[in-house]
Amino acid sequence: MKIIVPMAGRGSRLRPHSLTVPKPLIPVAGQPIVHRLVRDIAKVLNEPIEEIAFVLGDPAWFGDDVVASLEALATSLGAKASIYRQDLPLGTGHAIMCAKPSLSGPAVIAYADTLIRAKFDLDQMADSVIWTKEVENPEAYGVVKLNESGDIVELVEKPQTFVSNQAVIGIYYFKDVAVLKDKLQEILDENVTNGGEYQINDGIKRMMADGKIFKTGTVDEWMDCGNKAITVETNGKMLDFLKEDGEEQLIADSVHLENANIIEPCFIGEDVVLRDATVGPHVSIGNGTIIENSTIKNSLIQTHSSIKNANLDYAMIGNNVKYNGEFSSVSLGDYSELE
Repeated sequence: MKIIVPMAGRGSRLRPHSLTVPKPLIPVAGQPIVHRLVRDIAKVLNEPIEEIAFVLGDPAWFGDDVVASLEALATSLGAKASIYRQDLPLGTGHAIMCAKPSLSGPAVIAYADTLIRAKFDLDQMADSVIWTKEVENPEAYGVVKLNESGDIVELVEKPQTFVSNQAVIGIYYFKDVAVLKDKLQEILDENVTNGGEYQINDGIKRMMADGKIFKTGTVDEWMDCGNKAITVETNGKMLDFLKEDGEEQLIADSVHLENANIIEPCFIGEDVVLRDATVGPHVSIGNGTIIENSTIKNSLIQTHSSIKNANLDYAMIGNNVKYNGEFSSVSLGDYSELE
């Protein structure tokens, strides 16, 4: 089995955090989004992963440190890491084709801006499985249309009349991904675009037209990381799941407490200092951060920051930030927000 992960985009909806860190690498509950996604997919597949192919953007943005972290991720799962580049933002289909040498055999394609919780067996009779989640407002999503046998017969983008409530979440399984590769090559050769981009859906629709069988794989939880509010919410949900699983150490042994209280679940990284503070529930704090005289809940704070005299709820704070709730002089750069 292979996993193909397009992750070239920077993520404008998550600014200012994605101005310095690519969105797939922003930590949620202590691990980068893409790391959690790949590990969760590997857990669902429950079979050996031969290769993980990552499609990255500009090397100036996705540099050697990013490549090293992705290679380590693949190695930890017993897989080979393949690194490809998408030089221009020409759509999902184009991104997949940037990994053309890896497009053979059974594979999962997953876009690295979402997290899942799921337990199911892949339908061995299907040529492809499209993972979906039941939603209350299907008109806001791309959804699948099913026939009486439960086969997917059409993909419909933001339907104005009811088609189904099964939204496509951006994770796909192909029994032989080379079939998709051939269809996407046709799309590229014929210059078939939507909004100036080459889309995976056009390749999938051609597979359906050839009679390939598509089934749904329904996930229990689909957690987006599209913007600040949703990412903070996802962090809280993930902490609940991790606390229930009991498989990860969420609070580092090196955390230093002085008159401090932790309300679980929380993730607290190495060498964090909590002084005269109450933290939690649903708070993630990165390595080396210092929290003083503060109360923080439902928040994401990254590494080596200093938070003083704060009362924070649903906050998202980046790396190397200095925040004093009693500030009288402020210096804020582009895209910064105080609410």
